[in-house]
Amino acid sequence: MRRPFLPILLLVLAGCHEQKPHVREFDSASAFAYLKTQVDFGPRIPNTEAHRREAAWLDSLLRARADTLIVQSWTHVTAGGDSLHLTNYVARFRPAATKRLLFLAHWDSRPTADSPSSTDSTKPVPGANDGASGVALLLGVADVLKRAPPTVGVDLLFDDGEDYGDFTNTPMDVLIGARYYAAHQAPGPQPLYAVLFDLVADKDLQIFQEGNSLIGAPEVVELVWDTAKELGYAGTFVATPKHTLIDDHIELQKVGIRAIDVVDFDYPSWHTKDDTIDKVSAASLQIVGDVAVALVRREQ
Repeated sequence: MRRPFLPILLLVLAGCHEQKPHVREFDSASAFAYLKTQVDFGPRIPNTEAHRREAAWLDSLLRARADTLIVQSWTHVTAGGDSLHLTNYVARFRPAATKRLLFLAHWDSRPTADSPSSTDSTKPVPGANDGASGVALLLGVADVLKRAPPTVGVDLLFDDGEDYGDFTNTPMDVLIGARYYAAHQAPGPQPLYAVLFDLVADKDLQIFQEGNSLIGAPEVVELVWDTAKELGYAGTFVATPKHTLIDDHIELQKVGIRAIDVVDFDYPSWHTKDDTIDKVSAASLQIVGDVAVALVRREQ
């Protein structure tokens, strides 16, 4: 599928939208309950029982909410020779619609707490924020779209194997699910744009503009931050560049999808054993959930 010319995309993104009073559709209490369920499973490391339990849970929830569910299962052999059994879930709303949006988050968690600030690198990462928050956000959006179906197509991608390997030494053992999806995309046209949600429930939430997003899809960054500002969240979505990250959005950009990363990377518990539920909040999920739903509604 050929990428549309940027001027055309800009016109579509900036199309006139009738100003409507904001109605809060996203339920942060339910979303936080989804986050807690994941943490209660334990670290969702590929090939573990916690990973298998979350896979079954996601499959059940998404079949009850989406119009169509695509399940992508495959085996990834790591640089070290391990065979990882991985699964992506693509929950599709209005799958026949040609105008589409793509939201994504990874659902696995990191096997080792290897942050430079970690006090115990032998422990796995619980992944309350790094993993569970993005999934909770997407499930909350799925609930909204089930209750009030969109008029545009929306795909929610829950990708696996994002956080398994070493970003420096074994780059093919990270971003695995996003790379797989990029090579095996859902049928039909590519989305108008894609938004990755990662680390979005930090109690002290501040989301700066990410460097590779500004390089690869600046008009999408502008759209998302303008939407947050319209909702009164300019203090949380800070319209200033800060970090430049290698994350799932890069794999989508490589195949022509206008993808950006919505991420609060200033999270002291990142890749540590302290990424636990006491570090996250429903209030933060509410802010990002409101923005996600507003992005869908403004295209209707």
